[in-house]
Amino acid sequence: MLNYKNLFFVLFLSITTSLMLFSCGEKKDDTIPQQNTQQEQSAIESAQKTESADATAVKVDPNISHYTKVAGISGNLSSIGSDTMNNLLTLWLEGFKKYYPNVNIQVEGKGSSTAPPALISGTAQLGPMSRDMKQEEIDAFEKKFGYKPTEIRVAIDALAVYVNKDNPLKGLTLPQVDAIFSKTRRGGYKTDIAKWGDLGLTGDWTNRGISLYGRNSASGTYGYFKEHALFKGDFKDQVKEQPGSASVVQGVTEDRYGIGYSGIGYRTSGVIALPLAKSENDEFHAPDYENCLNGKYPLSRFLNIYINKAPNKPLDPLLKEFLKFVLSYEGQEVVVKDGYLPLTNELVKKELSKLE
Repeated sequence: MLNYKNLFFVLFLSITTSLMLFSCGEKKDDTIPQQNTQQEQSAIESAQKTESADATAVKVDPNISHYTKVAGISGNLSSIGSDTMNNLLTLWLEGFKKYYPNVNIQVEGKGSSTAPPALISGTAQLGPMSRDMKQEEIDAFEKKFGYKPTEIRVAIDALAVYVNKDNPLKGLTLPQVDAIFSKTRRGGYKTDIAKWGDLGLTGDWTNRGISLYGRNSASGTYGYFKEHALFKGDFKDQVKEQPGSASVVQGVTEDRYGIGYSGIGYRTSGVIALPLAKSENDEFHAPDYENCLNGKYPLSRFLNIYINKAPNKPLDPLLKEFLKFVLSYEGQEVVVKDGYLPLTNELVKKELSKLE
């Protein structure tokens, strides 16, 4: 008589063994040759950390004070400057108007270089800039007023290097970024990088030219990238200059062989923000909060709002309250909502002291 228990056991053992053999025999498809195993492993680990960080949303420092409404606030303000910060200013305005519905703030974002002239002429009270003011811009302001403009740091941004979501590249060094975007190669990379095969990509990618997307010279993002990623060198003529940060990301999203630079707040599902390393011998670091705070990510920066504050004179009440809102818990929640990185409580305290 057939022993069903024994038959079941034999079948179970056979199936289990087959599954184990299938699992052990599964092959991985590597599209990039491992020219530098240590560097590639660093990039992979950095990308994995980014996925983990994205799963755990950045939180605002709970020690930052909540905003408290005050009486007697009304009027108009004008903001002229950074395109990168355009949406951020708009969201701050929406939040501020919940406390003061009759306040009106006009926001115009055509590039950081438009902020200093607007502050000097008095056409704007807020000068958002995604870079620090240049010395000549500070000098022009001081020549007009007899004192320097006041810089208020309001958020942290990681300037990301984006590739299309289908791109298998694991990371780049800054000298490689320079060789991709610059015709002067001051970063010291030995050869020009014009094709994806120059970075070790194989198959369909080998002979494909790299499409470059960037910003125009009025942009603070352009200036920052030129100084820190191109080592103050010159951009290639082939860079497709886009009118805004979102346009750069959109261009790379639609171009499988594209690469571009833009603020981390503009990241979408259509692109990958590459981990970067300062040099060939350094580890790759993803553009996440921790790496920006500790300075490990090489292209992190503060987003600033410049104002005209005369020494030993009180700031206009409306302007002061708006900046206090920006530097409040609620204001920093807006920073996170827009995809940027919030200030720590220690930084907030330093910036608030500049308003007094």
